[in-house]
This record gives sequence, C-alpha cells and structure tokens, in this order.
Amino acid sequence: MKLMRVGPAGQEKPAALDSDGKVRDLSGHVPDIAGAAISPENLAKLAALDLKSLPELQVDRIGPCVAGTGKFICIGLNYSDHAAETGATVPPEPIIFMKATSAIVGPNDDVVIPRGSEKTDWEVELGVVIGKTAKYVSEDEAMDYVAGYCLTNDVSERAYQSERAGQWTKGKSCDTFGPIGPWLVTKDEVADPQNLAMWLTVNGQKMQNGSTKTMVYGVRHLVSYLSQFMSLHPGDIISTGTPPGVGLGMKPQRFLKPGDVVELGIEGLGTQKQTFVADR
Repeated sequence: MKLMRVGPAGQEKPAALDSDGKVRDLSGHVPDIAGAAISPENLAKLAALDLKSLPELQVDRIGPCVAGTGKFICIGLNYSDHAAETGATVPPEPIIFMKATSAIVGPNDDVVIPRGSEKTDWEVELGVVIGKTAKYVSEDEAMDYVAGYCLTNDVSERAYQSERAGQWTKGKSCDTFGPIGPWLVTKDEVADPQNLAMWLTVNGQKMQNGSTKTMVYGVRHLVSYLSQFMSLHPGDIISTGTPPGVGLGMKPQRFLKPGDVVELGIEGLGTQKQTFVADR
C-alpha cells in the first residue's frame, strides 16, 4: 500500500493511494498514519480494504507520510561513492546522528533557508519507517520491524554541520529540513530496498543520480545495529544516507539560495518538489 496524509498542516487526514492513483480517505479505519496504525497487524487490515469503495479526497497539500515520529535517525557517509566525493573514508561502523523531529514537513512544502546560512545543501535519501518496537534484534529478524519506506530529503546546512564546534545535529535540524513522503510504501511493495534508483535535480539540472546498491550498511544491518543502542518505536524514521552529487562535493561547491527549486525521487517511492525560501 501507499499510505499518506493529506490536508493543511496539523489537520492532515490519513489516506491511501488506490490502483488508479486516486487518494482514498482512511479516517474511518485509522485515526492517523502513526503508532499502532502501522503495526504489522493493522497494516494487514488496511491491505484487506477495498480502497475504491472509500471516499475520494481532493488533495490541496500532501503532509508528512507518517505522524508522531519520536526519532529521526540519520546515517552519515553510508554510500561508498558519496564518501569518496567528500574526501572521507568509509566508516568502520555506521555514523549515527539525529535530525530534530521539528524539522519534518510535507514532501512539497517550502524549505526555509535559515538566517545566516550560506551553505544549505541537498541529499536524496531512502527512509525506513519502523512499524513495531525493536530492541536487540538480529539482522535475520530486522525486516519484521519495518513498516515500509519513504523518500526523504536530508537538507543540511554544511557550515552549521561541520565548521562550528560540536556535532552534526545543528546543521541537520533547522525548521523544514526534513521533507518526508509523499507516501509510506509498505515493505511488500519494495522487492529489494538495496536496488532502488534515486535522483535529485536543482532548477532542472541533475545533481544526484545514484542507487541504493552503493549503500555501505544496508537496511537490515541498520535496523539491527541501531536496536542494540536504543529501542526503535513505531513511526521512527531511519534516513539511510545519500549517493554522490551533493553541493558540498562539487568543485567549486554549490549551495542553495532563495528561489531554487529542488526535485527528487526514488524508484517506487514517489517524488518531492521544494522551493527554497529565505527565513523571514
């Protein structure tokens, strides 16, 4: 299934995309795409619905595809070719950092360049959405805890991230720096998360053109690995890293400015389009 949330910010309704591409109202069956609603048991119940019998929704805005996210966990330098472009070596274990959940916005919402920013950058990434609580799980059982996948843009302010004292989180957590969606695509619709084409353009120019094939630490490993350090809960998102083509890695470097339009997509997971605007 392709699950989504539509409507004004803070008033989104749970919905699903039917086989004809129409958006169907799920509010009679789940309160939101969050928490218990994305457990394996509830996803099975939703999958059994006749979507075309449900009310069709007119969509003015697509919201974040999952609500109530407690943790937005990101993995750094997780593509071998991206590590090479930034001059970094592949880490011996996954690099973990957090993106504040207050950064989460819809897939086509404006992204605000923070005051004083000169190095706002883009990163197309595969997001993994957790469906049930995972703690000390093995790689063999890791997929049992995954509800599905979504497209994420791990927007980053590189000066905040790397040129000022401290860790990466402050360069990743600015308001609107976490577009997710348009859909939470349940795992049964993704045959192999390690073989998905992904791309990103800025003002129509292709910047990133990669594949999850070059991911160093795959989905199974990441879910298992993270669960050794913290419990993963329904609605938590793991953003798994980006392929090459970010502004930081270009010569000369290139960063986003107000008015720039970024579009991105991952095979089977939909597309996003954001206009970058100045903070007011």
